[in-house]
Amino acid sequence: MDPDFLNVFTQPAALNQLLAENVIAQGEKKRLIKPTSSNNPKLEELKLLLIDWINTTLKEEHIVVKSLEEDLYDGLVLHHLLENLGSLKLDVDKIALTEKKQRQKLTVILEAVAKCLQLEESQLKWSVESILTKDLLSTLHLLVAIAKHFEPELAMPPNVQVETIIIENTSRGLKTANVVEYITENKENLEAQSKDDAFDELFSRAPDKLDAVKKVFLQFVNRHVGKLGLKVNDIESQLADGVILLLLIGQLEGYFLNLRDFFLTPASTTEMLHNVNLALDLLTDGGLLNYSVNSE
Repeated sequence: MDPDFLNVFTQPAALNQLLAENVIAQGEKKRLIKPTSSNNPKLEELKLLLIDWINTTLKEEHIVVKSLEEDLYDGLVLHHLLENLGSLKLDVDKIALTEKKQRQKLTVILEAVAKCLQLEESQLKWSVESILTKDLLSTLHLLVAIAKHFEPELAMPPNVQVETIIIENTSRGLKTANVVEYITENKENLEAQSKDDAFDELFSRAPDKLDAVKKVFLQFVNRHVGKLGLKVNDIESQLADGVILLLLIGQLEGYFLNLRDFFLTPASTTEMLHNVNLALDLLTDGGLLNYSVNSE
């Protein structure tokens, strides 16, 4: 970051100069990461993890990201990422060379993200303008939201926070505010909340959201068993015999289950229970199941 720009955070004169250069227009508000937070080790860890995740996901497409700010602003990487993760077909050009085309492309992409993640406009922590202008904070919020939706198993560092300054050019002059902003989940706050089971809460208080949760799980299952040429349309019925469950575990853990160990086409309840019990045993042995589940 330019040393002269750092003065913006400490010297009012520099802020006035910033306005004079039309960096912040009348009525415009900008949110910037303070220099003291830019070298935060946990922030660097998150950035490296996201870069590695993107590069791994898009490896077969020969796309390599080195900088989140510089490589994502034009929409190309986001376009490929959404198509790869969510099988979304976006009606946009693969490459947008002009700023107008990039803005149009980002608009389509971010609308698709908001729809897929079921977010209202007031819930968005990014915008077409902020991504287009290479705003790191907005880019991080966007990528974290996409990763949490499509790759919930991605182990992001918790409690990543940054100190930000909000600069607003109002009709009465310059207005600033310091805010601590969390980019990943604040585990301390989460642990302080009710420890009731999340699904009990979902069934009892928000049954209308149950379909949305099932849809997320359905996308997750199909993303992995789809590699075997399979497709699940209904989680409740198609996982009941244990076959899809076993194949899913094999895909996630990277091993092949011997066909002699389970019934690929179970013909009775007993054979179905055998499959389900085998799946539960695999999860337990792998340390992934810490509570009892009734196979029936």
